[in-house]
Amino acid sequence: MAAIRVENMVSSTALAKKLDLQSIALALENADYDPERFPGLIYRLKEPKTAILLFRSGKAVCTGAKNLDQVKEAIAKVSAQLQERDVEVFDDPVIEVQNMVASADLQHEINLNAMAITMGLERVEYEPEQFPGLVYRMSSPKVVLLVFSSGKLVCTGAKTLDDVERAVAMIADDLKKAGII
Repeated sequence: MAAIRVENMVSSTALAKKLDLQSIALALENADYDPERFPGLIYRLKEPKTAILLFRSGKAVCTGAKNLDQVKEAIAKVSAQLQERDVEVFDDPVIEVQNMVASADLQHEINLNAMAITMGLERVEYEPEQFPGLVYRMSSPKVVLLVFSSGKLVCTGAKTLDDVERAVAMIADDLKKAGII
């Protein structure tokens, strides 16, 4: 099995019924709020290295985490900092993973032309003049793989690490069966 590394996890939650972003921006260091450019407040944490996007609706998006523990830690830190500034937040916000980006290395060179022909044109996009990788869309698990001739790949759209592992195992197996690796 190829070594898989989660590069980014994007998760969302509801922190409060509503948030006054202007007052939060004034109260929190490292907060970036420019409603002319972006409707949310961007709050960067050094540990874990993440960015939390806060919206007036009370919703929040966490990006940059490598795993769910980091997401939970980041959300907990932001919640605690908001509570310290008398902002009412929910006690136990439900966190939902929206997207994971992971990388893997199949440790074999891949002939992308052969892969494009073999894997079925309805699931493959390969235009080497536009992009050096092959885009492979899987239906189960519902992910997109960017496959490069070096054997490295990027998996996007997964909601769980299990989805990533299944997708990588399936593509490796399909490529072996086709004699590509």
